[in-house]
Amino acid sequence: MNIIYHHRTRGLGAEGTHVKAIVDALRLQGHGVKILAFPGVSPENKVVPNTSVDNAAPKKHISMLQWLAGLTKNAPIFVFELFEILYNLMIPFRLNKAINEEKPAFIYERYSLFMFAGVWLANKRSIPIILEVNDSVLVSRIRPLVFGYLAKKVERWVFTHCTGIVFVSTYFRDLAVNEFGAISKTVVCPNAAELSKFDLSRYDKDSVKKSLGLEGKIVCGYTGGFGQWHGIVWFVEKIIPKIKSHPTFGLLLVGDGASFNDVREVIKNAGMEHQIVLTGRVNHDDIPRYLAAMDFGILPDLNAYCSPMKLFESMAMAQGMVLPGSDPVKEVVIDGGTSWLFPVNDQDACIDKVMAVFGDAAQRNQVGKEARAYIERERQWTHNVDLIFTLLEKPNV
Repeated sequence: MNIIYHHRTRGLGAEGTHVKAIVDALRLQGHGVKILAFPGVSPENKVVPNTSVDNAAPKKHISMLQWLAGLTKNAPIFVFELFEILYNLMIPFRLNKAINEEKPAFIYERYSLFMFAGVWLANKRSIPIILEVNDSVLVSRIRPLVFGYLAKKVERWVFTHCTGIVFVSTYFRDLAVNEFGAISKTVVCPNAAELSKFDLSRYDKDSVKKSLGLEGKIVCGYTGGFGQWHGIVWFVEKIIPKIKSHPTFGLLLVGDGASFNDVREVIKNAGMEHQIVLTGRVNHDDIPRYLAAMDFGILPDLNAYCSPMKLFESMAMAQGMVLPGSDPVKEVVIDGGTSWLFPVNDQDACIDKVMAVFGDAAQRNQVGKEARAYIERERQWTHNVDLIFTLLEKPNV
């Protein structure tokens, strides 16, 4: 069947990876997917090469995107939100054109705050529309809301007028149900991993460690952003005194962000460059190689509702992670079975768990095997697509 994937994101980082994963899984099942994105957004060109993508924008569109990005970056928050609201004026023209050309069986839309025109048009054209919800007015956000009342009104309307909703966790779905009452049919789809890409057997672990200056070490690793909310600064500060007396402990930190320089300064001041490696930003396609150097992973902190993609990618590479036992994490992890959990916000417990895992090779190996088996069994992107399609099924009467 033909499907339109509609989104308003810039397609960078985890969001671009998620778009790619869902689109690839749909195409793997033989469906045709047309991606409809903001003019000038280019990640899909890389994400889905040689396909029908309505974002091969001319230079004037790219310049417009760059101009808008610069304007909203420095403008007051209410200006940014006004642009989000006004984007609804563009959607009917572009989406109508795509519908006429593709004649889709349904529209799959990555929900964004203030965006309602896709649901409105789908209803007007009698086309099913499924929303994938990764953000909400109901959750804590980095960027505060000025027009929060309006955002909630829009969210309530689209959540009750779409065909179905995909949430990344039961916790997230329950927030929406508790706030809005009866909403459209829902499914819970935690993130997943692509087994063919995240496959430890494709790499020689010792060689990769050597290339990174971590030869002979048991490596604990992190991949992702270096924001304050990720907890990397406090984790490095607290782990250094512990690992100074364990020269075989290696720490591999992959990524960058606002806290990157702070982390680098902590490492430098402690003279720990021989045990802690900072890579900076790397291409997502290269992440499996860095994961191959790790013996287990660490995620010091996360928000209350998310389903961290790095968890599933690590498990696919036959390695467990030490991470907070939030409700969404407990939904997909068996403590001591497929990864290791510590109480949320308990920094000392986090450090103690890391050191315990470091000292237990048999447990690391067993958990790694169980983690890989879990991904094979339940958490591939094709599993998510199968669940998404149940939203189109009519209930038995």
